[in-house]
Amino acid sequence: MDDFHADVIVAGAGPAGLMLAGELRLAGRSVIVLDRLTEPMQQSRALGFSARTIEEFGQRGLLEKFGELETIPFGHFGGLPIDYRIIEGGNFGVRGVPQSRTEAILNAWATGLGAEIRRGHEVIGTAQDETGVEVEVATADGVERLRAAYLVGCDGARSTVRRLADIDFPGNSATIEMLMADVATNELRIRPTGEVGGSGMVVVLPLGPQATRVVVFERGAGVRPTQEAPSFPEVADAFQRVTGEDIHGYRPLWTSYFTDASRQAAAYRAGRVFLAGDAAHIHLPIGAQGISAGVGDVVNLGWKLAAALDGHAPEGLLDTYHTERHPVGGRIVANTLVQRSLYLGGPEMQPLRELFGELVGIEAVRRHLVGLVTGLDITYDMGEGGHPLLGHRLPDQELIVGDEKTTTYELLTRGRALLLNLRGGDALTEAAAGWADRVDVVTASRPDPEAPAADLLVRPDGYIAWVSPDGSPEGLTAALERWFGAPTDS
Repeated sequence: MDDFHADVIVAGAGPAGLMLAGELRLAGRSVIVLDRLTEPMQQSRALGFSARTIEEFGQRGLLEKFGELETIPFGHFGGLPIDYRIIEGGNFGVRGVPQSRTEAILNAWATGLGAEIRRGHEVIGTAQDETGVEVEVATADGVERLRAAYLVGCDGARSTVRRLADIDFPGNSATIEMLMADVATNELRIRPTGEVGGSGMVVVLPLGPQATRVVVFERGAGVRPTQEAPSFPEVADAFQRVTGEDIHGYRPLWTSYFTDASRQAAAYRAGRVFLAGDAAHIHLPIGAQGISAGVGDVVNLGWKLAAALDGHAPEGLLDTYHTERHPVGGRIVANTLVQRSLYLGGPEMQPLRELFGELVGIEAVRRHLVGLVTGLDITYDMGEGGHPLLGHRLPDQELIVGDEKTTTYELLTRGRALLLNLRGGDALTEAAAGWADRVDVVTASRPDPEAPAADLLVRPDGYIAWVSPDGSPEGLTAALERWFGAPTDS
């Protein structure tokens, strides 16, 4: 047997890498997270996460760690205003949660479960064989070599793991640039969803009692020929040209930038190497879709890696990571490019804006766009069945188990598959007995006895893999075998 340092090595201690570490530890697998930075980043480009990520954090009992969260009910699609509450659970994301805080919460959760985080450790080489991956790591004390069954690159847009795995990253290079600065004031007029004028667009967001973020896009400015952050005078100059307002006298706290570079990895898997988060897809940050896509990637991947390590993954399970998540990433890249054209394009885009304005007047279109941006409409292929719930996410609903009240999300906090027996028969428990080591069978009822109830098989990532509206176990064995492998012998 291989002498592994860990079951899985994760490159990158951002939200995706830390979330994956926690997922693996919930499944009892060892994990080492490597990050080239010696300390966590204190500044944050992202200031929230999407509605679907709220649900995924809720499924792991993480929401309470954030304290009281404020969600944004009204958002936009490419600058066209939409009430995101048009679908159940819909919102434009969480307001005012810096990425640094999200990372700190995920770091505490993952390490509390036993994950090992090694900072100041940079992946510089990899080699894989039939049984594992060797990772060459540069540290302050020299080069180390670690070995694991799998390596996951969560190491950002310039992913070293992606390059070493020789995975193509096709897409579009940057054509526009948005400059950003956090300034020590609360005196600026807030423009949370942006304000577009003839010279460009600005966003102004509150960061706290004495801090404000400004983002400015100057039409026709192009892209600077450097990867260095802009100086504050550069940001202030652009802000003044676009708005006529002078912010030069304020004290800058931090400057950064982002572009509309849009790329997606051709494959999310190369043998024993996987990609997630920005290593797999980059795009213009609109609608809190960046962090959320990465979290969604690893919640999908973690339980599948654990199943393979436990030896009961059905054939092809690891390949479903790419087949399920690659289309999701592709839709995000596409919708952000469309929003860029609508929101930031010049006068030539006006006919498109007018047409989209008409379309947004149609309720079905608004529902579609909100589902797209929030991630609440993500569905996976669960095979034949035809039930409208199949392949969709499990909503958070109250249940009664015995004499105790609980919720569907509380039942998922262990990161295990769940067979919800809501019709009270013994047939499901008997049919699933061979999977008791990996599937929790819970007999429960709805608080409202008149509410419709269907028995459900739910994957650890919260997606419904089998539905029985009448209590029949028909098809359950096939679904259990498809997602959780062969039963354990009695």
